[in-house]
Amino acid sequence: MLFSSWQFIILFLPIVACIYFLLNRQQWVSAGKAWLVIASLFFYSYWDVRYLPLILASIVVNYAIGTGLSLSHQALGESPKPAWHQSHRETVLLIGIAANLLLLGYFKYTDFFILNTNVVFGTGFSLQGIVLPLAISFFTFTQIVYLVDSYRGTTSQYNLLNYSLFVTYFPHLIAGPIVQHNQIMPQFNDKANIAPNAHNILFGLGLFGLGLFKKAVLADTLAIGADRGFEATHALNFYEAWTASLSYTLQLYFDFSGYCDMAIGASLLFNIRLPDNFNSPYKATSIQDFWRRWHMTLSAFLRDYIYIPLGGSKGSLLRTFTNLFITFLLGGFWHGATWMFVIWGALHGGATIIHRLWTSTGVSLPRPLAWATTFLFVNFAWVFFRAESLDSASRVLQGMGDIHSALPVPMNQVPTADLAWAGTLADRLGLVLPPQLIGQLPFLLLVIAALLLLPARNSMELLSTKSTMRYYWMGVILGIVGLHFSLAKTSTVFLYFNF
Repeated sequence: MLFSSWQFIILFLPIVACIYFLLNRQQWVSAGKAWLVIASLFFYSYWDVRYLPLILASIVVNYAIGTGLSLSHQALGESPKPAWHQSHRETVLLIGIAANLLLLGYFKYTDFFILNTNVVFGTGFSLQGIVLPLAISFFTFTQIVYLVDSYRGTTSQYNLLNYSLFVTYFPHLIAGPIVQHNQIMPQFNDKANIAPNAHNILFGLGLFGLGLFKKAVLADTLAIGADRGFEATHALNFYEAWTASLSYTLQLYFDFSGYCDMAIGASLLFNIRLPDNFNSPYKATSIQDFWRRWHMTLSAFLRDYIYIPLGGSKGSLLRTFTNLFITFLLGGFWHGATWMFVIWGALHGGATIIHRLWTSTGVSLPRPLAWATTFLFVNFAWVFFRAESLDSASRVLQGMGDIHSALPVPMNQVPTADLAWAGTLADRLGLVLPPQLIGQLPFLLLVIAALLLLPARNSMELLSTKSTMRYYWMGVILGIVGLHFSLAKTSTVFLYFNF
């Protein structure tokens, strides 16, 4: 079920919220939590009920392992334990993490490894054609966090109902934000949150509306230019290539940040505040700054559960750089089972190392130049993230560097493909504009739109100001516009559903 679908907006969300607060009003708080779990499982299985047993089994097994780790942690403080007891706990934790990763690996990476084995060793193993279960990457990470925290002894207060709610809570289940139990479960147990809150409802509706507008109006429109460029089989000229890359750069942001706005907004209707996931990442002035702003919950996970356990920056400079590179490489591979994601992760790992080296010199770039350098690199790296093959990425990058094709050409030599984006509109535009300008118009409009949006406040900043009421209603109005666009066409899935 899509956040942008009428089934979710008009039926699912209001029904679930009303029944939840009716149960709470009768002081049936546990029943309210159970209702949210049931509704969330329905939300999950709406896509494909065949994978409902998978998430249920994952919840039960991880809860059992986590409970065992938590109880053993309590036992450590009651009496002296032999050294093997701690070693046993570490073994159980590693087995639990490995089981989650093996499950994720089977569904997500089996065909990738079979294909590459066939290429390297000349074998003829058949691809399995395994369908990736929805949200497996996100609920796997969520449960790994729970196991680690259980090992540390910070989850003893959770029963199976609370744990199930933590994992399945529908606003974050499909594509994040990646949450930790201590970020949301105390909110469910806060008596102040069991009744409807008018401020949270209006705030949530405004934020949900802004997210819906980002997705249905902006992201889905930008997808047209991105798909046309990345799926082309002909050589792209300068304007076509830059239009494709910039379209995808903006599409990905509006699509995923729109989803997160909708997730946070929907959750606020239940008085539960999910962690922010975006903070104007394209305003970043360094690659490190970018990762503090982009998909912030994933960045925190990679830092806390991969980079720091590897040793972080405590060792030599070479060890620190190795830890950084491995972290980004794994972060790229987590997004999908193709070499394009590995290349993307490697690029960001390399850029982060270069940034560290540059920072150590004490030399700083002027802020505009630092921003331009960062944005151009991020846009360059997104080409590999979007491309389905190295050939596709090369075609776009070659076009972006083809300065010769950016030079003016005689009017009678303007390629027909340059005008095709406008269809019959090109004929009308041709009455008032030179053909060269018509061909360049998508690129120019993208640049102008990006420059206009850059200084603007993001959705969280808009709705967190003191004079918020007009922004709340602005979000609701934009949401109505977004719903109109969403209903006028077949709803498209959010990009991060594929990861």
